[in-house]
Amino acid sequence: MPGTILHIGMDDTDSPRGMCTTYLAYRLAGELARRGAEFLDFPRLVRLNPNVPWRTRGNGAVSLSVRTGDPGGARRAALSLLRRHADTGNGANPGIVFVEGGVPPALAGLAREALCRLVPRREAWRAVDAAGAERHHMGNGQGVVGAASAVGYVFGDSTLELLAYRRRRMFGTKRRISAESVRRMDEATRPHTFCSYDARRRRPLVAPRGPDPVFCGVRGESAGPLLRAASYIEAGEELDGHMIFRSNQGTGDHMRRPLDPSMPPYASGTVSGIVGAPPSGIPGRHAAFTVVSGGSEFACAAYRETGLAPLAMRLAPGDEVRVGGGVRRASARRPRTINVEFIRVVRAAPRLANPPCGSCGRRMKSRGRGQGFGCGRCGTSSCSRVIARGRGARRGLYLPRDSALRHLARPAQRIGLRGGARFDPSGAWYSRYGSGE
Repeated sequence: MPGTILHIGMDDTDSPRGMCTTYLAYRLAGELARRGAEFLDFPRLVRLNPNVPWRTRGNGAVSLSVRTGDPGGARRAALSLLRRHADTGNGANPGIVFVEGGVPPALAGLAREALCRLVPRREAWRAVDAAGAERHHMGNGQGVVGAASAVGYVFGDSTLELLAYRRRRMFGTKRRISAESVRRMDEATRPHTFCSYDARRRRPLVAPRGPDPVFCGVRGESAGPLLRAASYIEAGEELDGHMIFRSNQGTGDHMRRPLDPSMPPYASGTVSGIVGAPPSGIPGRHAAFTVVSGGSEFACAAYRETGLAPLAMRLAPGDEVRVGGGVRRASARRPRTINVEFIRVVRAAPRLANPPCGSCGRRMKSRGRGQGFGCGRCGTSSCSRVIARGRGARRGLYLPRDSALRHLARPAQRIGLRGGARFDPSGAWYSRYGSGE
């Protein structure tokens, strides 16, 4: 098909009180299809740095890549939808970026930065302008960061997500979704889908709780299983339609970079080293510990909600670990701290304990520095400590429970996988169920 290759990136059209940038992409895809555009890949849902303080929950930006004979008309349609639907009245700061032809390397570099740190909007504006791309924004223009990054993002590993959308009259009302149908779906489609149902708490993980237009989202490895999974879900309302996105969800890509002692607030990354002082409890059943790496000490916190706090409390000085997470800024009470998203115990240090008495089995007591150990009951003596067995912090990778996983975090069932589903433009990746409203 002759025509112009056009990439359209959008971000920050939503607020905690409504709208969703993926919904805008869904509406735009329908309009572009009506105009005869040829889609070159699934629409892209790119999750960026999850620690950005002003993000909405998933910090997702979207982009679409099409071949069109009317790039000017496609631009006008996208801008019209942005202006009509962005929730600027409740604080959204939308941005939109247009790129024709190949994607400039500068936008790929911007996307790498936006995945792992806080990128100032003016830095993004300069990158877009230097790349010769076209940008528009409303409000303070923060949305240009995500819009440009969604166009520039280079996928290595990727997953898919099928998002089903509500009719307009249902926006803001309580979602009625059968938990049992989601359980059956999860059972029937794993491992081709992931993070759909929390068996521990017996509740679905596919439905958001906010007032946005999304009814549910199912994550997986390829389009066929996602469409099959969606057929299991029993909705208590008539839905508008669905669209499948290519995404970096479930890839762990935000953990690519090592953190250094200067680690800026809100950065994402990892640190490898040795556990320092014994872990301590934080009110609320959370845990604090330190990792010493390259002569520097990194404060870490594992929160009860993740399920990692008990493991963190079992760590001991000398354990070799690799920790990943986001950097919380310093406060009056705590230093800059890594909020832990995973812990890998590389090597558990031997734990020395006072020796048991050979006669009565009681644990001996120290007689003082360099004087060995003695049994207070039998008088038996020993000159050395022994290695204690039964350590809790055993070697291995420890992840949060599914209900606490961030969108970008790699779940256990995706360890070792590298996705890259093929796009079939004739497939059911996009569907409008009715005339809409």
